[in-house]
Amino acid sequence: MADLYPQEGVPRRILRSETVLVLALSLGASGVSALISFVGSLTKPGGLKDQAATLNGSYAPGRPWLDLAWQLFGITTALVPVALVAHLLIREGANLRTIGFDRTRPGFDLGRGTLIAAGIGSAGLAFYLVARATGFNLTVVPESLPDVWWKIPVLILSALQNSVLEEVIVVGYLLRRLGQLGWTPMAALVASSVLRGSYHLYQGIGGFIGNMVMGVVFALLYQRWGRVGPLVVAHALLDIGAFVGYALLAGKVGWLPTP
Repeated sequence: MADLYPQEGVPRRILRSETVLVLALSLGASGVSALISFVGSLTKPGGLKDQAATLNGSYAPGRPWLDLAWQLFGITTALVPVALVAHLLIREGANLRTIGFDRTRPGFDLGRGTLIAAGIGSAGLAFYLVARATGFNLTVVPESLPDVWWKIPVLILSALQNSVLEEVIVVGYLLRRLGQLGWTPMAALVASSVLRGSYHLYQGIGGFIGNMVMGVVFALLYQRWGRVGPLVVAHALLDIGAFVGYALLAGKVGWLPTP
């Protein structure tokens, strides 16, 4: 019985294997994929800034309804790991409210999330521009969707999906599980932050470092507040600003890099 986590009574070996499986089905696999992509970019002739990383592209060019179906399918299936995490939390006698992903404090979540986004957004954009200019980053193309009626709604849904998936799994779930497995708060923070940086490595060294720093900030705030709600709001606002902003400004302002 010494191997059981005292509050939930789930064997720690089960928690370890569960955590590995959740990450292997979601953002851990994305980290490996990003590493392979980065190696490919490094070994490709030309500098990193001369290559592009597209975040939201078309699945069926010239066929808008089929493209829309694929977009919605991809967004929906990407959230399955979040449903799995919710199930696993319920199994141990907890739920998503335990990690602060609920509607009990909407004012707190929206207010703090907006402030976080405002602080990180400008700094993040400046860091990206410097990293690309110095050759440490690919040119990030937030969207290359066709100009159809569903473009902006799909970009917003994609931003919401990213924010829920990443903050629930990389912050709320992972920090909880690592704490249950005996990791110190600092070690768990480092693991969460490195994981966040890893699945952005396809963007280049700048993408890795910038997102790892963001991961440190988000993990510290979660450890302070015990809620992923503000982090989901902040992440959603950042991605909506990047996706929709690029759609509206690309090719119209000189400071925004395009392929």
